[in-house]
Amino acid sequence: MPLFLLTTATMIAFAANSVLNRLALAGGGIDAASFGAIRLVAGAVMLAGLCLVLRGRINLRGPGRIAGVLSLLVYIYGFSGAYTALDAGLGALILFGVVQITMFVGGLWAREAMPPRRWIGAIMAFGGLAWLLWPGVGPAISPLHALLMALAGVGWGIYSLAGRLNRDALQATAANFILAAPAGVLITLVWPAGPGGAEIGHDGILLAIASGALTSGVGYAMWYSIVPRIGASVAAVAQLTVPVIAMAGGMIFLAEALDLQFVMATVLVLGGVAISVLPFGRG
Repeated sequence: MPLFLLTTATMIAFAANSVLNRLALAGGGIDAASFGAIRLVAGAVMLAGLCLVLRGRINLRGPGRIAGVLSLLVYIYGFSGAYTALDAGLGALILFGVVQITMFVGGLWAREAMPPRRWIGAIMAFGGLAWLLWPGVGPAISPLHALLMALAGVGWGIYSLAGRLNRDALQATAANFILAAPAGVLITLVWPAGPGGAEIGHDGILLAIASGALTSGVGYAMWYSIVPRIGASVAAVAQLTVPVIAMAGGMIFLAEALDLQFVMATVLVLGGVAISVLPFGRG
């Protein structure tokens, strides 16, 4: 599959994770911790099966494995916890705005080339995110849930950077999920339950399985195959298209309102993506 189409399919999968997670939690069919655990287990089972069929074995070792497993756990549970209150598009914008910052820092740390237009695009995109989250300016946002999504963004940024160290994207993604799943189950057991205790309904389980096996397991394997080919900074800004896709999904499947402030912030973010990624000549 051409790189552009593979990247597009991966971004759609990422946006679908936001919609599926929010759909499950907003409907009250499952609690955040249980969703995260089922998502991890479903992803581990799917990826283990793919490795056995396509590779004939499962390899749990590899460079960046500890960083990959720990950052995956931070992302999964920060993501699920945040979506108990945030809309799909808003959560995705916070997530990938923080991802961009994390991956740009990683790119600078690795001394990756940063042309001036990429700096301009990054500042523009970050400005859109800051405008949305500035107290008293954007829509009312729970600080706790925004913080959880920001932590998820740091986790995903580190997870993406760790993926650059692996030659076999499928094996690396499978190993991360397989090793993270038992830890995720333990986290779920000690996760503070709400007033009604843990909730695990039929619809919530199905949505968590779909998120784990398809849009996470398969989607992340595709992502690990992409990141080494496009560089940390380009990968960071490419992911900022996800909030727009997630916003559309939230409007269609969750009847979420389209706020003018969010639209204007999104325009800034996408403008930054265009400036950073599209080849407008040298630099």
